Amino acid sequence: MAGELRHRGPDGTGLYTDGRFGMVNNRLAIVDVFGGEQPLASTSGRYWVMQNGEIYNHLELRSELEGLGHRFASHCDTEVLVNAYEEWGLGCLSRLNGDFAFAVWDRETQELVLARDRFGARPLFLAEHDGGIAFASELKALLRHPRARRELDPLGIVESLTTWSVAPDRSAFAGIRELAPAHILIFGPEGLRDERRWWDLDFGQRDDPRPEAELAEELLALLDDSVRLRLRADVPVGAYISGGLDSSAVAALARRHVSRSLETFGVGFADARFDESVFQDRMAAALGTRLTRARVGAGEIARSLPAAVVHAEQPTLRTALAPMLRLSGAVQDAGLKVVLTGEGADELFGGYDLFLENKVRRFWAREPGSRLRPLLLARPYPALAADLARPRSFARDFFARGLSDTDDPLYSHRIRFANTSRCVRLLSPEAVAAAAAAGDVTERLRARLPAGFGRFSPLGKAQYLEIATFLNGYLLHAQGDRMLMGHSIEGRFPYLDYRVAELAARLPDSMRVRGLREKHLLRRAVAPVLPLEVLERRKQAYRAPILRAFVGPDAPPYVAELTAPGRLAEAGLLDPTAVSRLLTKCRERVDVGVSETDEMALVGSISVMLLHEHLVARPVLAAPARPTKVVQGSVAVPPPELAAA
Repeated sequence: MAGELRHRGPDGTGLYTDGRFGMVNNRLAIVDVFGGEQPLASTSGRYWVMQNGEIYNHLELRSELEGLGHRFASHCDTEVLVNAYEEWGLGCLSRLNGDFAFAVWDRETQELVLARDRFGARPLFLAEHDGGIAFASELKALLRHPRARRELDPLGIVESLTTWSVAPDRSAFAGIRELAPAHILIFGPEGLRDERRWWDLDFGQRDDPRPEAELAEELLALLDDSVRLRLRADVPVGAYISGGLDSSAVAALARRHVSRSLETFGVGFADARFDESVFQDRMAAALGTRLTRARVGAGEIARSLPAAVVHAEQPTLRTALAPMLRLSGAVQDAGLKVVLTGEGADELFGGYDLFLENKVRRFWAREPGSRLRPLLLARPYPALAADLARPRSFARDFFARGLSDTDDPLYSHRIRFANTSRCVRLLSPEAVAAAAAAGDVTERLRARLPAGFGRFSPLGKAQYLEIATFLNGYLLHAQGDRMLMGHSIEGRFPYLDYRVAELAARLPDSMRVRGLREKHLLRRAVAPVLPLEVLERRKQAYRAPILRAFVGPDAPPYVAELTAPGRLAEAGLLDPTAVSRLLTKCRERVDVGVSETDEMALVGSISVMLLHEHLVARPVLAAPARPTKVVQGSVAVPPPELAAA
């Protein structure tokens, strides 16, 4: 199992065994590089722990714990974590400011405690077999368990092709699920004893009544402190610069706190429609940082997608994963292990077109017959302006679907789900039937909503849904952690500091979205640290080329191989006729383009087959990891090969 995850921690492997329990950790050495090997014990020796991630406020917690009598043998944050658990039990979670997934073994009660950070920045998968439990940071480790089935889950596939993510009670693979973000699990001698949420973001609070200027000042101070904490490391920390406001603000704040030159990294595209290089260059020049760019074209995307999908372990509707994998490779080549990124700002401060669309549709729904109100959709979607103005408008009809169903909890996302779910038509009848028998995708999402969801404003509801689907399950999972760790890089996300998030949730809606202008208060807060052209720039969604990467004379051979009728029939997940029809359409229209839905369907079908090929039908199994530290019970012993030597 550890061998499958060496890319997540190439700096050492620690093994702990205690009767019927064992855990193994691959370490990416960032804090206390030479003294922080895991697993490790609390002061008393009762609790043993390992974690994936970081506790950013470990210095403050260490000082408090030392005052309570705890003694430390290292300077690493994981030893602070286990002693915090020994002192406060599960109450320690509310004290942690970090991105983490951790396991605590109680030697006295023979109980295992698993916990995951507030937003699920660090992954944690589970599988139960024969009354026991296995857990790992990635699915591929659990697939090495002797009882595991290498089989894709049809419902997980349908959810990925509908909501962009799989609900945490399942995954893309049969018999494997996630521990949901901000959840704990306790497993003892009698089996699963408890599983519950320990934190949630509440958009239903009373609005913060303070003046806008005061709130902007507090937001900037919190962001600045969040960046300061996330720069804590015994290795250099770099930053991603996309060219937009969010990552630029993080890099600008980071530049305040580093005495050396700040290394920055960005993606550039050969296709000018997707490229933001000019804005990256201007921001890097303004900060005086050295910018390294991973420049990609359609060919590089096609070549990188198989590895990206294997790392992601779920289908994807975009090729955006592949450039991010190449970008983390550039970070690794530069000798770094850690980068700051801008994830979370759009979800917390109302930065997506979807939030503006939701606002316009609700305004339009008050007068469904209005010819003027739907014209406001041209603000989030300028390319649709001419069509919206026509007497017979396809765009207007598209956005009018379910217009008056404003009481629907999923109202803000129904248009998106209806659009992406068209990709499900490519699945075989057998796969569709199996998924339907296991549950309805949108009803399963409704069932996960918190009890207080009805109190949220329309914007708050849309933001919560976006966090629960796109951020938790795709942006942090597939496009974030997996593409970073594909090259042994740890991502840190200052906007997801819980103090920043909780302030965002308390803001009046008008301070998140003012009229049809997104991220109003965030823009005001970071204005002192950004050039005006970056501050006022309209958001450009991060996307990557699709069509030319997979069809035409330069298409990679694996596309034709995996979509051959015989190969599709062998997998049993996709309808060969439907896939063939889609490929023919794409090849015929490669020079003029196809619809966004067709592009998503193309990537979706290829990624499903890549998953089946590389993780089910013909997996290449990793060699076992060799432990550099072995602990049996509470006694450290030399690794077996060293003992033999």
